[in-house]
Amino acid sequence: MDTIYPVLATLAAYLLGSLSFAVIVSRVMGLSDPRTFGSKNPGATNVLRSGSKKAAIITLLLDGLKGWLPVALVGWYGKPWGLEEGTMALVGLAAFLGHLYPVFFRFVGGKGVATALGVLFGVHWLLGLATVLTWVIIAVFFRYSSLASLVSAVFAPLFYVLGNQLAWYTDKSIVVSIGVMSLLLFYRHRENIVRLLAGKESRLGGSKKPV
Repeated sequence: MDTIYPVLATLAAYLLGSLSFAVIVSRVMGLSDPRTFGSKNPGATNVLRSGSKKAAIITLLLDGLKGWLPVALVGWYGKPWGLEEGTMALVGLAAFLGHLYPVFFRFVGGKGVATALGVLFGVHWLLGLATVLTWVIIAVFFRYSSLASLVSAVFAPLFYVLGNQLAWYTDKSIVVSIGVMSLLLFYRHRENIVRLLAGKESRLGGSKKPV
């Protein structure tokens, strides 16, 4: 019977992750569907191309929240139900997969950067902060959102392992979960990688409003 709780928690996390807030927020605010312009990626960066910074910020926060919430809830309340680090790893990965392959949106989702960051903050706030700072530093110096995301994906598992020496216990299942998310982030950014290598990737601040 105890095994049902991790399964239910993982399913709930996937369903939460399947809420594509880029699409939902755009509809509520009367904006163009982000899947129809720019990169056609339902994420905060593409919502920004609609010309609405407010919508992009709301999307970013909600996409991060859906990654953070299930991990944080397991961390806070899971032990009496037999939900510990292994379940934290599962629900974090499930929320991330929900964003990438949302059941409510025909399994066509975003690239998962904000949701992955939310998961990392749920694991430990220092891990999330270190990864966010990495993203910001690369984005400020190079002006490429995709490059910042890729570099952050490389460093996130390293930051977690390093944290074993500084602040928190390293759990193998969480290492694997973060590693899988990092690999999937690279896979979802494969077209961006091609454009980066060709010098054709769009820079931050050079967004275009959809027509």
